[in-house]
This record gives sequence, C-alpha cells and structure tokens, in this order.
Amino acid sequence: MDTVRYPSYRDSGLPWVPEIPAGWQVLRNSRLFAHRVQTGFPDLRILEVSLRTGVRVRDMENLKRKQVMSQKEKYKRAAKGDIAYNMMRMWQGALGAAPVDGLVSPAYVVASPFPEANSAYYSYLFRTAAYMREVNKFSRGIVSDRNRLYWDEFKQMPSLLPPRAEQDQIVAYLRVQDAHIARFIKAKRELINLLNEQKLRIIDHAVTRSIDASAKLRPSGVDWLGDVPEHWVIKPLKRWVHLNAGTLGEKTRPEFEFRYVDIGSVKTGRLAKELERMCFAAAPSRARRILRRGDTIISTVRTYLKAIWYVNEEANDLIASTGFAVLTPGSGVEPEYLSYVIQSTPFVNRVTANSIGIAYPAIAETVLGRFPVALPSTLAEQQTIVAHIKAEGEPLDRAIEQAMAEIKLMREYRDRLIADVVTGQIDVRNWLPGLDDVVAEEDLAALGGDEDIEPNGEDEDGEE
Repeated sequence: MDTVRYPSYRDSGLPWVPEIPAGWQVLRNSRLFAHRVQTGFPDLRILEVSLRTGVRVRDMENLKRKQVMSQKEKYKRAAKGDIAYNMMRMWQGALGAAPVDGLVSPAYVVASPFPEANSAYYSYLFRTAAYMREVNKFSRGIVSDRNRLYWDEFKQMPSLLPPRAEQDQIVAYLRVQDAHIARFIKAKRELINLLNEQKLRIIDHAVTRSIDASAKLRPSGVDWLGDVPEHWVIKPLKRWVHLNAGTLGEKTRPEFEFRYVDIGSVKTGRLAKELERMCFAAAPSRARRILRRGDTIISTVRTYLKAIWYVNEEANDLIASTGFAVLTPGSGVEPEYLSYVIQSTPFVNRVTANSIGIAYPAIAETVLGRFPVALPSTLAEQQTIVAHIKAEGEPLDRAIEQAMAEIKLMREYRDRLIADVVTGQIDVRNWLPGLDDVVAEEDLAALGGDEDIEPNGEDEDGEE
C-alpha cells in the first residue's frame, strides 16, 4: 500500500518521537502495565526470547536448544499476553509478549498489560532503535553493557498510547508484513545453505583426497579419516599448531581497546556480525584469547554452532572468548590450508561427536589437540590446494555475500517500517489484508535464528 500520513499531528513532548497523531496519548508505563511477580509454577512450559521475534516456547525436543533448568519453582510466571524482558538486555531487544502461560528466568521482569494496551503493539514499539536508546537512559549499573532496567525505572518510562483499535490494526498490518519479509529471508537462507554445502564439498574433497586425481591413496589407520594420499603426513593436531599462544593477563591496562569475538559473532568460515569494540575494564572475563593473522579459531563450547573462523587480516586489536580454541600454525603449515581442514566435514563431525553435555555441548582442548590431522608434506602443495579452493569457491562466495546483503537490506527496511508505523508516522487504519496476506507462525520464525536466541538470563557462551 502507499504510505499515508495521519491528517493531523501534535507535539509529543518526547525527544525520540517529536510528533504523534492528534488522537494518540503519551503515558508512563505504570499506566499501561502492572508488575507481575509470581513464582512456584514448575509445571509451566519454558519460554525463551529472540532478539528479533519476541518470546516463544522453548523447543525442549531440539537438543541444540535444550537446557537443564534447576529450581524451576523460582522462575517467574509470564501469563499469555504479558511482556517479559531481560533486565540486562532489553536495550538489545530481549523482550516480547508471552504466547502462552510459561516460565522465564528470574533475570526477567514481567509486565502485565491493562486492557487498553495490546502487548503485541508494545513488543514492536519497545524493540525500535529509538525506544531502546531510551531504555539505556533509564537503566542503571556499574558497567554499561550490564546495565539493568528494573521495574521501578521501566514503569517511569513514557510510551505512546494509540486508541486500542488502532493498536490492533497496527499489529495486524505488521504481522502480515513480517510474514512477507520472513518468507523472503527464508528463501535467501535456503539459497545460502545450498551454496555453502557446495563450497564445503569442494573443501572436503581437496583436504582429504587432494586435487591431484592421480595421487595414490593409503589407509590412514583412522576410521574417520579413511584413505589419504600416501605422501601426506598424519600427526595429532597439537603437533601442527600452537594452542592458545597468547592470552590477556589480569594486569592488562583497563583502557586497552579491542574488537571482541564471541561465539555469536562467528559462523563457519565467516563473521556473522560486526564485532563489538570495548575496553578491557568493561569486557567480560572470558575476553582473553589474543588473535593474530593466520590463526584459526574453533568454538569449544556450544560446538553444535560450528563456529570456526580464519583471521585473514593484520590486527593487534582482536580478542576472542575463552569459548574458542585458538590454533596458531607451526612450521610447515600454510595457515589458510589449516583453516580449511578445521572447517571440513570429517573434522567438524569429530568435534561434535566428542563434545560432552546437553545444554551446552563442549569439547576439552586436550581432546581437540589429540585429533589426527593429515597434511600435504610440502607448503607448496598446501598452497596449491588453497588456490584451487579459492578459485572454485569465489563465485559461490560472491553469491553468498549478495544473498546476505539482500537479507540485511530487508531487515533494515523492516526496522524502518516498524518504527514509522508504531510511532504514527504512517497511517494504516484503512489497510485491508489481501489474498496473499497470510500469516503462519512457522513463517515468522524465519525472522530470527539460533544466533539471536537470548539465553534466558544466563551466559550466552555457556562458559560461566
């Protein structure tokens, strides 16, 4: 539909939305929500929050998301329709309306809406960039990235109040737009997965069978390695690399600034998001691994994420979480070749098979270091294989980057659309759904992903 403005506006008195439709009000959250503090409901389902899509029921059958929760009687009840938010991460969008009665962590605040408030509307409003900046202003704490928004501050925050019928219409409109956007993102993700699978097949063959079709093979003596070229050398990984060669000490200057690589920053072979810059004084205690060009990092916690990244830049400001093992190649090892070996299917499968734990499967670095690895005996052959993989993979990489850029642009469009609609800059009162405007919950799930699941108030790397 064409964007339409409301007929008349008035000053809101709020710096983050200077003008609002004439028929809208501005009220403190205490006029819109009541504080719900109810515990002792251990039989209710567990809820989790996506930073993009809100609160949903945790899939306890999916082992990747399974979490053993002790003392469930201390967890808070969120009734269907309540807003639940993480005190420490509401500024990132860790909030949403509960779809059913369920349990959230004690680190959450539960706000029960009064009849004039549609919690789905406020779930959209509270996740806009402008509102999240206001959350930061009202939050308090010693360290900025651990500021907490307590109920006493939340209830003082001003929010917009459109007439209830308009709230309902806004929610209906945005859900339909979300469904269209989610289907677009899902299609692009499926394309990316296919391209990644194709690239991985190139890598797997090159680092396990060589690119020389005439190369003679011999049994490796290792079941999961199978046959390897007869001139390749097999040694434990720890004989090829230095493990965690550099670590930040406790006496590091508090003002030392760096870019932080945590588990959520990395997808297999690439960075998943822009790295956050922080100083040592404000950094998590797990920000300790020093990275240098040529290093490969692999997650040793939440190993199902397959977080592996090759550092292909000169940098003195990259620090990784202790949830990674840092592999620094030794003599006779081409760094980029090593990175392809670590990304290969046989190696990744070996890591996951040897990981221990249900909630946060992890592998000990000593176990990782014992894995047999077969490498060509000369740097020249390793470099030739690297050149082959890059040449074959270049068009695939370009297509992946294009699809990722399109997803990013669509997300930015969604953010702008939501902000404009929930603040009354676009009038959707006369919008009517069309035949294609179908909303299915399974479609909306594509707006988020495992990487943006907020871990219910616990450490997101599972390290502490």
